[in-house]
Amino acid sequence: MKKQPDARFERALATLALVIISLISLANVVVRYFTNASFAFTEEFSVFLLVILTFAGASVALRSNRHIRIGMLERMFPRLRTPLIIVQWLAAVLVLGLVVAYGGQFAWEEFQWDSESPGLGLPNWWYVIWLPLLGLLMLWRVTQMSLDRLRGRISDEP
Repeated sequence: MKKQPDARFERALATLALVIISLISLANVVVRYFTNASFAFTEEFSVFLLVILTFAGASVALRSNRHIRIGMLERMFPRLRTPLIIVQWLAAVLVLGLVVAYGGQFAWEEFQWDSESPGLGLPNWWYVIWLPLLGLLMLWRVTQMSLDRLRGRISDEP
């Protein structure tokens, strides 16, 4: 039996983000129930952590070959399997490359302009820098998964 590829770092990051979202949301509900006021930071942090959770989860899905793709063409045309895997990889590289490029540019501009978050007044680049970083991680994972599929190390079907 082949060992399933794993993305341990992203799995831990997603878990941590989900736990923190749950805890601050629960704390906010409890405080609002007893005091009729709420914490100001919960929405800002929850949205930020939700982005991290989404990108980290997508990275885990990519590494374990559980991402969304159209396998119908691979099943219909088995001789085109290799070119189709390469086309899928190129499409992912294009999209994630744009995310990394524009996300990096956005983070740099937020840093240069000293933009602050509307709720807490924290530097906006603290939130935005995760977009290109996790995009790079996803690029790495989709490349690993594509190479594993081409080499026959993992099944084409999740």
